[in-house]
Amino acid sequence: MGSVRGRSWRRDRENRGWLRGAPPPWWVRVLPVLLLVAVGSATFLTPDARDLGFLLGAIPPLAVLSYGPLTTGLLGAGVLLVLVLPATHLNRPGNTDLLTIVFVAALSVFVSYVRSHRDAQLDSERAIGEAVQRAVLPPLPRRVGRVGCTGFYRAAQDGTLVGGDFFDVRAGPYGVRAVMGDVQGHGLSSVATVVSLLGAFREAALDQPDLESVAARMDRRLTVDSADVRHPELFATALLLEFATGTAAVRVVACGHPTPVLLHGGQARELAVAPGPPLGIGLVGVDAPKEVTVALGAGDRLFLASDGVWEARDAADAFYPLRERLAALAGSPSAELPEAVWADLLRRRYEVRDDATMLVLAPDPPSP
Repeated sequence: MGSVRGRSWRRDRENRGWLRGAPPPWWVRVLPVLLLVAVGSATFLTPDARDLGFLLGAIPPLAVLSYGPLTTGLLGAGVLLVLVLPATHLNRPGNTDLLTIVFVAALSVFVSYVRSHRDAQLDSERAIGEAVQRAVLPPLPRRVGRVGCTGFYRAAQDGTLVGGDFFDVRAGPYGVRAVMGDVQGHGLSSVATVVSLLGAFREAALDQPDLESVAARMDRRLTVDSADVRHPELFATALLLEFATGTAAVRVVACGHPTPVLLHGGQARELAVAPGPPLGIGLVGVDAPKEVTVALGAGDRLFLASDGVWEARDAADAFYPLRERLAALAGSPSAELPEAVWADLLRRRYEVRDDATMLVLAPDPPSP
């Protein structure tokens, strides 16, 4: 079990982010070398291949994408060598052609030098950003008290580890308490609100005797944070759970967030939880969220997901049938279930338009 947020982000960066500093795909790295070998060999073997000589001019710029200045310079020298050797049948290029290739090769070396320094700076900034964001949402441990935990996080804004969703699981004097929330908006602009709400939850989880009081503390934190905003429209949905010591039940408080799905054997059903208003919305006359207690059996698991998963849409604009798909995937171990749901989303070509967050909680039966 544990968190798969970091693994997912790194894999996504490798697949889609190579132009922003991550290593390029293997075929981009080998293309300049293959092109030099292919054109050189062809021109050596037959004079009919002389028309391929124009491809040599593309090799130094291609090398910039993958190599440092030294290797880029060596490939540029290789291009010049192929051009001037009589055996290549390239008809002895004129001085203008040679000067053009020399200029392109030298310019490519300079660009490669600048890119290498830029990539080093980006790597340093990314490492700092990862450290800060992991301090906000550290990876979940495999277990918290008697509850097994598996978390999944995929931020909607590419290249970030934290967006508008958050979750945490903490042990305290009242048992193991968990939270999943979704702040209005997504991306780095919502991280400050995520930090405030997580701080309020972690403190209240230790002090407050019930989940309703924990929700009230988080609501107050959000209300205070938005008090000085000129046009306050700050709110968040949240789902709070408590696995009290010595009981085979879970207590749930829902503040505008999708309800948990109970996995029992091969079945999946949404818990009947009394819906409450989102945090920070300040609706006059609306009742506060109510705590609901749900009995759990041996082997039962709770699956929590954010709107990004529930509201994923296919080409026909139909929502992803999460409950039905969970029933089909219920045989997956808890540690693999979020990844299985994510793979199912991609395989069925559903578009995820928001941060995608999933949390699997598997409590052990209470000790006698």
